[in-house]
Amino acid sequence: MDIVEAIILGVVEGITEFLPISSTGHLMVTSSLLGLAPDAFLKAFEVAIQFGAILAVVVLYWKRFFKSLDFYYKLFVAFLPAGIIGFLCIHLIDKMLGNVLVVVWTFFIGGVILLFVDRWFRKTENEPDKEVKYSNALIIGFFQAISMIPGVSRSAATIVGGLSQKLNRKSAVEFSFFLAVPTMFVATAYKLFEYYKEGDGFHGQEIGLLLIGNLVAFIVAMVAIKFFITYLQKHGFKVFGIYRIVAAIAIYLLYKNGVQFVL
Repeated sequence: MDIVEAIILGVVEGITEFLPISSTGHLMVTSSLLGLAPDAFLKAFEVAIQFGAILAVVVLYWKRFFKSLDFYYKLFVAFLPAGIIGFLCIHLIDKMLGNVLVVVWTFFIGGVILLFVDRWFRKTENEPDKEVKYSNALIIGFFQAISMIPGVSRSAATIVGGLSQKLNRKSAVEFSFFLAVPTMFVATAYKLFEYYKEGDGFHGQEIGLLLIGNLVAFIVAMVAIKFFITYLQKHGFKVFGIYRIVAAIAIYLLYKNGVQFVL
């Protein structure tokens, strides 16, 4: 991997992490089209640049992170399902990540669901902002656990989870953003530790690529978050559903025509 490739992956991560279209799937496709070798550093890099994306949430919503300890308790409760299930099923998740058809199907099914989300939760659109209760946080956490299946999209799963708890779009999206912070921080720390433990540490070039990737992901995520909130308030989820279905078909056709995906 060189600097240009690190920048491209950082841009993809920044755009897709908080949109309901799956950053994992897009990084997989992008890495493949760039011809990157599926080595240990690439896998660590694709997870580690999430740190730049979550830092964008902290910067944009910094006041919320100093509001109360109750805010952190609720995030912890919401994090627990994915944390526990992820720890117990890590090998199964890795196995699914190695199957491009899993990503194709999750892209497609997720796209179909997003086509109907606005209709299903129409009654909550004009509801006032609602305080997330612990029971709400736990249920949203179980929705997040579903997103460990590659291609589902953590953002899509948790937003739909929030809407199912009668949150309006804005509240559901913002809680999804907040929940990303502990979830992706733990995932990043685990992946970097795993890479460090199995190898001989990080070399100068690798550290530089990680810094560049995170910086780019941070800047792009700042823009993507603001765009998503504004767009969603006006237009809803339908366009993201259409995009996912088209992307699923495109990935499948590439796969059937011999494209080797980096998994």
